[in-house]
Amino acid sequence: MKAGRITWVLLMAVTVSGAAGYLAEYSTVSSNVNGRELPICSVETEDAKVALTFDVAWENGDLPEILDVLEEEGVKVSFFVTGEWAEQNPELLKKIRDLGHDLGNHSQDHKSMTQLTYEEKREEISEAHERVKEIAGVEMNLFRTPYGNYDDEVILTAEEQGYYTIEWNIDTMDWKDYGKKNILNTVMGNEELGNGAIIRAHAGTKYMAEALKPLIQRLKEAGYELVPVSKLIYRTDYHMDVRGRQIKDEKNN
Repeated sequence: MKAGRITWVLLMAVTVSGAAGYLAEYSTVSSNVNGRELPICSVETEDAKVALTFDVAWENGDLPEILDVLEEEGVKVSFFVTGEWAEQNPELLKKIRDLGHDLGNHSQDHKSMTQLTYEEKREEISEAHERVKEIAGVEMNLFRTPYGNYDDEVILTAEEQGYYTIEWNIDTMDWKDYGKKNILNTVMGNEELGNGAIIRAHAGTKYMAEALKPLIQRLKEAGYELVPVSKLIYRTDYHMDVRGRQIKDEKNN
């Protein structure tokens, strides 16, 4: 098993009785399990929090309604947008930002990342990053792969560019257009629903906007606080299990 990313943060030098002393903080971050790189699919936490996320790549006719519902319910979520979508919808992009939601990278034009060369992978991530930065002034650091397709090189390439790769452990299945009731049952009846769950939804599906308010209300009634991914994941001192569950390392005192 690889050691993972290792970060040395040198703090200021201090002088005590003429002797220079240096303090260093040692932290480890590993996304490697049994020789395989994994994305963050959920988070181990004692807090009753879940993250609701939306992939935004093509149709967005329901996005204003989704944003209205989120505002009414006082909920912040994470939107993973393609660079191409951002270019075509600058005002909606800025509105997502202004309402306080996460903006995450969903690649430039939604290609399957595992089918690309290393350089093409880098370009898909960096182009989307620059588009969103130019339009909304946001430096994104959360990445979701198109179609949920990833391999070691995809995750490491995103990491090289300062990104945490975020997938999910609960899919609303809204993209199947089976109806509002199906979305609610799929999430609320999912055995993976629990503290630290990451739920995937989409903008532009037939029933998600209609299902959103009752879904949020049911999650709240079940005792969960809905937070954006940026408020759920650990940034340092963690490792992953085989399910892509992020686990905080215990620090030795």
